[in-house]
Amino acid sequence: MSDLDDRLPWLDAIKWDENGLIPAIAQDAATGRVLTLAWMNRKSLQETVSRGRAVYWSRSRRRLWVKGEKSGHFQKLKSIRADCDGDALLLAVEQVGGIACHTGREGCFFRELQNERWVSVDPVLKNPQEIYRKG
Repeated sequence: MSDLDDRLPWLDAIKWDENGLIPAIAQDAATGRVLTLAWMNRKSLQETVSRGRAVYWSRSRRRLWVKGEKSGHFQKLKSIRADCDGDALLLAVEQVGGIACHTGREGCFFRELQNERWVSVDPVLKNPQEIYRKG
């Protein structure tokens, strides 16, 4: 039996952590590649659903963060799934511009453990300084 109670209003069925957050994995809807892991609160999840674009909660900035607001690399929402316990989300997205990571790579999971060392195995597609120009 699932721990996600589908009799509750959808936001109340989610199991938020002690900080009112839930981890959200963004996955490319076309390829299945995991792009990033971010955090959502109630407001960011509501905004994601209403806008049709990924909106996360930035723990470092302590504010809502529209993915792509500075880079232009938005995540268009295709679907949202909750896991069996209701304590993690999976967003299927279309990654606009093909870059999800602030390092200029396709995704954030670009380091692979090889012989007890972390090795960058994915190329930088665009220099981050070009993506995040001040101005």
